[in-house]
Amino acid sequence: MIRPPRQVSIPPPLSIGLGALACIGLLYKSNSYLSRRALNSPEEKDTWDWDKEIVVVTGGSSGIGAAIVKLFAEQGIKTINLDLCRPHPDAQTENAFFYQVDLTNVEHINKIADRIRSEHGHPTVLINNAGIQWNKPILELPRDKIHATFEVNIISNFLLVKEFLPAMVSNNHGHVVTVASLASFTTRAVNVDYACTKSAALAFHEGLGQELRHIYRAPGVRTTIIHPGWVKTPLIKKLMQSGALRGHLLEPEEVAEAILKQLRSAFGAQVFLPSNFWILSLVRGAPSWIQERIRNLLTTSRGYDHN
Repeated sequence: MIRPPRQVSIPPPLSIGLGALACIGLLYKSNSYLSRRALNSPEEKDTWDWDKEIVVVTGGSSGIGAAIVKLFAEQGIKTINLDLCRPHPDAQTENAFFYQVDLTNVEHINKIADRIRSEHGHPTVLINNAGIQWNKPILELPRDKIHATFEVNIISNFLLVKEFLPAMVSNNHGHVVTVASLASFTTRAVNVDYACTKSAALAFHEGLGQELRHIYRAPGVRTTIIHPGWVKTPLIKKLMQSGALRGHLLEPEEVAEAILKQLRSAFGAQVFLPSNFWILSLVRGAPSWIQERIRNLLTTSRGYDHN
């Protein structure tokens, strides 16, 4: 006699939990799809030939920039480093090129951009990565340092886009990457000038995407913004030595790999590193008492409470 298969019943709490997980998974996939569609219209992938693409990265002699230059050059991608400081001799490889440039000097930027176009052709990828940070209270910041922060961290983004975007628009092919920070959403004491420039970088990224779509009619030129948390770079060397930083610190190579992965996808995006830190983007919409508690926590956890 053949017996019917035994029916296995799933306890109600477990059934509800599995259903909730399935819904969360569906919402996550739907959200990712809708975000990609919104940031990439039309969604069809452009054709990228990485043997012919030309990447310009600012601040490529140290930190995240140096990791980008090294990784991209190792992948056979022609990568041009724009920095005031010369890279370490070991960083000079077959596909990496260095041009010394003062990003606070408009005439110097124009001159170097002309050389790049003449010697290499029109860049198809611009990675605005250069950044400086002083970690000083507002009243202790000299005027020249304030100006330098804005000129390097945000004004140079405008100047370099003005140099290299026209050719991308003309060909409807290119990618502009803006390296911002989680400081785009959360400001703490002793970091005000830096956070101001990173909030501006986010606005720059958003507005550039709008202009590419509606003004220049070049949707094939993609835009990506990267929001890393704390990264082991010279910018936070003193904080690391003080022991004030807790939790996971990103390696520059992690950021470089995330940028390369996004470029190879041929889509633009907003990328948070670590990925679960996207939740900090909600801070601006939270009630004021929540916002202030988060800012207070960020400030005191870094040892800046003088009370």
